[in-house]
Amino acid sequence: MITNCSAGVSAFTANAYLVTGERTVLIDAGANYDVASAVREHVDGLDAVVLTHTHSDHVENVPALREAFGVETWGFDPGHERVDHGIADAESVTIGDHEYDALHTPGHRDDHLVFRSRTAGVGFVGDLVFAGGSFGRTDLEEGDAERLVESVERLRAALDDGEVETLYAGHGPAIDDPIDGVAASLRAARFAR
Repeated sequence: MITNCSAGVSAFTANAYLVTGERTVLIDAGANYDVASAVREHVDGLDAVVLTHTHSDHVENVPALREAFGVETWGFDPGHERVDHGIADAESVTIGDHEYDALHTPGHRDDHLVFRSRTAGVGFVGDLVFAGGSFGRTDLEEGDAERLVESVERLRAALDDGEVETLYAGHGPAIDDPIDGVAASLRAARFAR
């Protein structure tokens, strides 16, 4: 089961997805609201926080989650103060009841990861792509339009088997037609570079 704990929050924040199951995980921590209380509305504890990347709107609430749940965080760059354990490209990560493949997808930020599970039919794409054919900004520190296009191409190739039915983005609604949605984002990103 996947619940967006940031739903209805009016502050500037990223989506924070609670995935319950064998390993209860929060994908991204969000910012500027009490995410620990939002998580407690659904579960008593967390096994992990998994980060798509370390922009502040995705990680600001990490200290509060550490304090509330005694939980550790996983992300691409274990050298970052909000990341306790590294996740390498192509590494398998248990989220809920399924294994997810981590794809290193820089361009929006150097440490950006996407998580995809064929068995769950789900992906978490952070700020790489968004519904409506949009894509992550490249005008922030570490942003790189060429690398972003390469990362969106990599994601598009990873979806070719059609087994992923929904992509959960870091902001806004989910992408319910991943192949066409990512293709639209790829066209837009190529045009903008």
